[in-house]
Amino acid sequence: MMPLFAALALLFFVAIFGAALLLVAKLLSTRSKPSKVKSEAYECGLPEQSTGNTKIPVKFYLTAILFILFDIEIIFMYPWAVSFRDFAARGAGFYAFGVMGIFLLIFIFGLFWEVKSRALEWE
Repeated sequence: MMPLFAALALLFFVAIFGAALLLVAKLLSTRSKPSKVKSEAYECGLPEQSTGNTKIPVKFYLTAILFILFDIEIIFMYPWAVSFRDFAARGAGFYAFGVMGIFLLIFIFGLFWEVKSRALEWE
């Protein structure tokens, strides 16, 4: 019962604090309708070159998403590698190794799927 109360109290505090911050920001803001110059894109003091309606190919987005996905998966391996000795010392080394093995299998499956589906080919 006590952890539930603590979680609800924290949720209530966060909601009240967030609402208070939004209210203070609204009261202190001096925002008015921006001028035409302020709403234009700034490119190092040069006049605007394009309309901003250029279409970016989906391949750029796909490459970025795949990079972030695999980068985050690699980052998850660092804490595991650092704490593996502690797991082994407590007798849970095989369990930790097995969990990371499953994680690596999913990672390698995703990598093979990416190569097989030609997600990074530009032609």
